[in-house]
Amino acid sequence: MRALALSIPNQENRAARALLVTLMAGILMLAQAVSAWARPDSFADLADKISPSVVNITTTTVVAAGAGPNPIVPEGSPFEDFFKEFQDRNRGGGDRPRKASALGSGFVISEDGYIVTNNHVIENADEIVIEFFSGEELPAKLIGRDVNTDIALLKVEAGKPLPYVNFGNSDTMRVGDWVVAMGNPLGQGFSVSAGIVSARNRALSGSYDDYIQTDAAINRGNSGGPLFNLDGDVIGVNTAILSPNGGSIGIGFSMASNVVSKVVDQLKQYGETRRGWLGVRIQDVTDDLAESLGLEKTAGALVTDVPDGPAKDGGILQGDVILSFEGTEVADTRGLVRMVGNADVGAAVRMVVFREGKTQTLKVTLGRREDAEKSDAGNGEPMEEAAPEKADLLGMSLSVLSEALREELKLAPDAEGLVVTAVDETSVAYEKGMRAGDLVAEAGQQAVATPADLEAQIGQAKDSGRKSLLLLVRRAGEPRFVALPLE
Repeated sequence: MRALALSIPNQENRAARALLVTLMAGILMLAQAVSAWARPDSFADLADKISPSVVNITTTTVVAAGAGPNPIVPEGSPFEDFFKEFQDRNRGGGDRPRKASALGSGFVISEDGYIVTNNHVIENADEIVIEFFSGEELPAKLIGRDVNTDIALLKVEAGKPLPYVNFGNSDTMRVGDWVVAMGNPLGQGFSVSAGIVSARNRALSGSYDDYIQTDAAINRGNSGGPLFNLDGDVIGVNTAILSPNGGSIGIGFSMASNVVSKVVDQLKQYGETRRGWLGVRIQDVTDDLAESLGLEKTAGALVTDVPDGPAKDGGILQGDVILSFEGTEVADTRGLVRMVGNADVGAAVRMVVFREGKTQTLKVTLGRREDAEKSDAGNGEPMEEAAPEKADLLGMSLSVLSEALREELKLAPDAEGLVVTAVDETSVAYEKGMRAGDLVAEAGQQAVATPADLEAQIGQAKDSGRKSLLLLVRRAGEPRFVALPLE
């Protein structure tokens, strides 16, 4: 009995160890499978698949004689004659126009020969030549371009179906996802580089910027080339790099495919872009502006001016905060500009605005941004001259607007408000950017024409428990809102 009792645990231990070994082997195989999925052993199959759709682009531009940079040589320098002789020899002894070439990249998006690249690759080009992965070369014509997103659409006549790639959904890309860039870096021909998505939704300089940042090597010549996901779909167009020396340091930017595809569709259909236009001037809502307006959170786009246009026709007023556009919350001015620009011209959109402590929904029919014209200030009759009335409030010296001040500050005949004649440099008003010559048109979203009007709004704000007062300020005709503390 004793021996039998001792043998049972041994058998159980062997069974347990066998089970444990099996489980560990399974876990190891699963880990290897996950690792292989997360980090491919090779990008060769992907490169073989997508390479035929990527192209090199060569442009030729006729440059006028004498155009372009010349070496700077001090007058009387011993090198002066040398450089003069060198320039004359290059010109062939005469001032003839010369041809300048540039290189870039692109990719085919349809079997009938439509090609996407950057606008700056083909800008001012007199001739555009496409070199395919096979070595074949074809001339291309420009279909349309968009300066705002730096995208251009070209077309070649190949006489046969061309290999092409599709746009993917850039919004599904996450920071850390693998990406592959292809193009013609530094004129070296077709080249592949791999990296990850380093950041999303980067803004560089434009209103419609939505860049994917990547550490995949991007150099000069890669401009206009595609950024692929691991499915072989284009999720970005390589456009710019951040570099102190002109070479890749692992900070490259690709315009997101969801922006590019909409631009390309319009260029293909119309030869130009047709963006929605709301017709307002806006600024971001800051913490102090949100508090002074009574907003629950710092978000939205604050309307500073409503010239003639769709917004005015739809009932939007100066001082409104646009909170949502077609059911999507507006985080800031950049977000609103992009949503409006992506909307269809002529579309009737619903917008929620915050006005005087309440929200309301307005319906606005969008115009076309490209057709929008700036309205000129009207000419009104001059006002009768009145004795200036002055006061010191909120760290500023203020004066009633007189005709002398109107002429001195070159204000429009219909401009109204209090003129800032001086600002205490130790005050919060100065820190907020208030300067002499500014015109305070409104306080607490009410027009002010005298210091008494402003004092009344200060008192009303204090009685309401406000810690700051919202001012509408105009400088050189441009409006902006400033919230000044009441303490």
